[in-house]
Amino acid sequence: MSAAGGVEGTLITLAPTGAESAKADVPALPVTVEEVVATARDCQALGAGVLHLHVRGTDTRPTLDLPRVREVVAAVCEATDLVVQLSTGGAVTDPADARLAVLDAEPDAASLSLGTVNFGRGVFYNPWDLIVELHTQMQQRGVVPEYEVFDLGQLATLTRLLDRYGPPHGGHVHVDLVMGVPGGMPGTTAALAACLPALPPGATFAATGVGRTSLPVMLAALSAGGHLRVGMEDTLTYAPGEPVRDNAQLVARAAGLARIAQRPPLSTGQARQLLGIAPPSPRTGPSHTPAEVSS
Repeated sequence: MSAAGGVEGTLITLAPTGAESAKADVPALPVTVEEVVATARDCQALGAGVLHLHVRGTDTRPTLDLPRVREVVAAVCEATDLVVQLSTGGAVTDPADARLAVLDAEPDAASLSLGTVNFGRGVFYNPWDLIVELHTQMQQRGVVPEYEVFDLGQLATLTRLLDRYGPPHGGHVHVDLVMGVPGGMPGTTAALAACLPALPPGATFAATGVGRTSLPVMLAALSAGGHLRVGMEDTLTYAPGEPVRDNAQLVARAAGLARIAQRPPLSTGQARQLLGIAPPSPRTGPSHTPAEVSS
């Protein structure tokens, strides 16, 4: 797949926390403001360009409380120049109005899931009207969406959305293929290859392999010219019988594989160029080049 806007390399998105795992069960999960900021800083140095952020409250549980969301976003922006991408998915129990309200925190970007999907024993509810509302609200607020796709038919929904309501803010369509969720498409090379012809013209894609599909999905995505999302939201096992030590371990592996594929990690400035996101405000520092660190 050709590079967007002349940007060559691999966009690495870090999803450090998610809304599913409990801190009591996974002590290395970053949930406090200080833990999230330290994780973001470390992973930017290793090659991450985007932070896909689920926020936790002081009780370590997932929250969409707007003051808390704003606090975490501001802290990350102060410490790094990562693209801050808030999740509008939240947890499977979060209501639609609260999910929409996180856009008030003024992130650079936000996820936008393109359909309802069984999510293990829960249901991740994304009806058409909510999809349209998220898309149009992001257009109006200057927030760049990342379209999350859990199954092949959701790419047809994306085409319908763009045809009826126009392109996203920034003009560039970027899709994350979320693979290996129980209830969604499998994390296989065949499934990834089946999605590619259905991408909108000019779109770029990343792929996320959940659980044990993390590594095969990364390899398949790189072989097809795609980008990567990794993090403890998606996988807690580094290898069979070996728990993930921290998010930096996952980013370092992804960055190493990207270099082996001769598509090294994009800097945060290049990430913004790829996604059609304006440079950060003066409160953040200059764009950093990923450290030459491999797995």
